[in-house]
Amino acid sequence: MRNIDHLIAGTAGIGGGRTADVFDPNDGSVQARVPLGTAADLNRAVAAAHAAQPGWAGTNPQRRARVMFRFKELVEREMDALAHLLSSEHGKVIADSKGDIQRGLEVIEFCCGIPHVLKGEYTQGAGPGIDVYSMRQPLGLGAGITPFNFPGMIPMWMFGPAIACGNAFILKPSERDPSVPVRLAELMLEAGAPEGILQVVHGDKEMVDAILDHPGIAAVSFVGSSDIAHYVYRRGVDAGKRVQAMGGAKNHGIVMPDADLDQVVADLSGAAFGSAGERCMALPVVVPVGDKTADRLREKLIPAIAALRVGVSTDADAHYGPVVNAAHKARVEDWIQTGVDEGAELVVDGRGFSLQGHEQGFFIGPSLFDHVTTAMKSYREEIFGPVLQIVRAPDFETAVRLPSEHQYGNGVAIFTRNGHAAREFAARVNVGMVGINVPIPVPVAYHSFGGWKRSAFGDINQHGTEGVRFWTRTKTVTQRWPDGSVLPGGSEDGGPSRVQDAFVIPTMG
Repeated sequence: MRNIDHLIAGTAGIGGGRTADVFDPNDGSVQARVPLGTAADLNRAVAAAHAAQPGWAGTNPQRRARVMFRFKELVEREMDALAHLLSSEHGKVIADSKGDIQRGLEVIEFCCGIPHVLKGEYTQGAGPGIDVYSMRQPLGLGAGITPFNFPGMIPMWMFGPAIACGNAFILKPSERDPSVPVRLAELMLEAGAPEGILQVVHGDKEMVDAILDHPGIAAVSFVGSSDIAHYVYRRGVDAGKRVQAMGGAKNHGIVMPDADLDQVVADLSGAAFGSAGERCMALPVVVPVGDKTADRLREKLIPAIAALRVGVSTDADAHYGPVVNAAHKARVEDWIQTGVDEGAELVVDGRGFSLQGHEQGFFIGPSLFDHVTTAMKSYREEIFGPVLQIVRAPDFETAVRLPSEHQYGNGVAIFTRNGHAAREFAARVNVGMVGINVPIPVPVAYHSFGGWKRSAFGDINQHGTEGVRFWTRTKTVTQRWPDGSVLPGGSEDGGPSRVQDAFVIPTMG
């Protein structure tokens, strides 16, 4: 039985107290135990961070960028090992695990250019002899609370910009799959980051509350369900912290009558069922416009779903693997039953799926619902599993309204050949990220990621220049170097005498 340790001040140590089991989703076995830390563990990490951060902030940005370059090289060197470790705890197939890590590395690549994005602004001659400039300075110590579904990508989205900007960072990963975050922190140390700059503490709600309440932590980034995101946001803000809290999603894919349905079905197979649907940017709702479009789409979806291969995470031919644990499997299956009870038509039922030789694994087959309505709870809430719902729309206006009025506003996609329809949709839909013939519209690393409504709390997005804004604060300097004029005869003590002009605020000059 493996023990997964905290990483505090560069040193591993599990300590005593409560622990949680880490499962292998492929066979249901317990493969490791992780500590559920306390406020005392957090205090040790905070002390180490405060000891290390001033020196790190004083390191010039080029040298911090070199650590990012080296970290990227080390992660790429260990890509295969990291992907297998991630899959063994999460259950996603190896290809998805490599994608998880690669999308995180793209943010690290952005951080390699941190000297450029940290540049401030300068105005010469803002007033008589007065110049004004700004600088972006680190907050000090930040923390990240990350979910189980992307144990490589989301931690890098958080600690990459935070550390590159000169902060220290404490990561509290999900206790369901904590090994990859610990390994990433070890690689950051190997890349040259000082001990105390990136640390990992494990835990449950007790650790989350300790992070939110700790006066030594200036900012918190969170990704998880919306109810918990709202809790994190309120409690963190009440404690005087800067907080960004990303919540749940119910992303819609609008299918116009002119769309290439073969391409749409191929896209939906990956976007709805890939990674067993455990993605906040999955596409679990498809909205065909018009009954003819809906009937044609349904006819093509059924055989495509039947062709999906569910397998163990190391099966190179599998389209997706198990969900993360038994509790989550039961939750998804309960949602399927809820949809049936509400009157939706269950076209394909993924419950009861069993993989030969892995009967104790946490597998769920793909499910498809049709004739889902907006009144159904199974439509209003996030299922977070391999379940696709068809919600039929009679016209384009309804298709715009459905995602716009939903409580979540993370991502949305439209499939069409009509540029005007796509342009209108993108401009009008009340959702934070839009894909046009792109089923999972996660922005590239030098743009920002963030949803609207109950999908995000806080007004600054993740990664890109928005991430730099979140992990820094602006200081503005107004400077003047007066020279005066020397009077004839000088001063009483023989030195030059100066006549100083009275200071005038630049806006009054």
